[in-house]
Amino acid sequence: MSPTRISIGKLIKLYRLICEIKADVIQTWMYHADLVGGVVARIAGKKNVVWGVRASNLVSQNHRMTFFVRWLCARLSHIVPDKIITNSRAAVAIHASLGYNERKMEVVYNGFDLDVLKPDPLAGAQIRSELGVDSNGFLLGMVARWDPHKDHSNLFTALSLLCRSGFYDWTCVLVGSDMTEQNEVLMNLLVKHGVREKIILLGPRQDIGSVMNALDVHVLSSVSEAFPNVVAEAMACEIPCIVTDVGDSACLVGETGWVVPHSDPLALSEALASAMTLLKEPAARSERKRISRERVFENFSLSRMLCCYSDIWGKTLSGSGRKS
Repeated sequence: MSPTRISIGKLIKLYRLICEIKADVIQTWMYHADLVGGVVARIAGKKNVVWGVRASNLVSQNHRMTFFVRWLCARLSHIVPDKIITNSRAAVAIHASLGYNERKMEVVYNGFDLDVLKPDPLAGAQIRSELGVDSNGFLLGMVARWDPHKDHSNLFTALSLLCRSGFYDWTCVLVGSDMTEQNEVLMNLLVKHGVREKIILLGPRQDIGSVMNALDVHVLSSVSEAFPNVVAEAMACEIPCIVTDVGDSACLVGETGWVVPHSDPLALSEALASAMTLLKEPAARSERKRISRERVFENFSLSRMLCCYSDIWGKTLSGSGRKS
């Protein structure tokens, strides 16, 4: 179903499907699904509906319909869902201020499969060879689609300032949808900031774990986030991170990396310089790598996330006194 157009036929199909499945709990995912799935589930007589909020701030470039759907969800949050699961504390505060029922909201951080996301020096070396970056070269990276929330302009300004401050010996790889030479706006920004020759554009990749292992540090220059998965993915691979203080990025990184204000390229460039200087020291580098993975292992494992979801669904069933 299109996010901007309601289909009566597909609503009926969804209604019939929900009735047929006879689920004990209906878990919806993000604004449009919360609205449509939640309301249809209630009409179908389901008593146990759990919404999933996966965003924090919206920016002006978001579609107007998304703002309207979020506004409508805020009003319906008092009557449609039994629980609302968010993936960040920042999302709770922001959505409560918008009118969401804060008493129904619970935070479940994203979880990561640490058997898949793990240190792999051989995979990292292979990616470096592919990129033409030797083992002694300092490789920065940002895994993020081309999107206003990610604020790539902030990163490019910071990289330009980094060069001006005397730090030239680095390469930056950008991975994600539309991070290619075919993106004219991106290319113009790189030329404008004088960093085109320092940037490698890889576009979307499926081997994110291998890419992370090739990096010395991962950067996220976003102006808005809830819980940025790529940061935890990098940390799980023992890659220290530099993040802007948006959403729960600072909570995720803790003391393992660097946190700077958003939309502040000078602060970001200083953090980049600090990271490059520190990580040249073998002992400091080894310690940062160790504590990065350890933090994800202790706080953001897949098993921990699954247990939290299961617990909330169980409480929802217990609270209703019967299955729907």
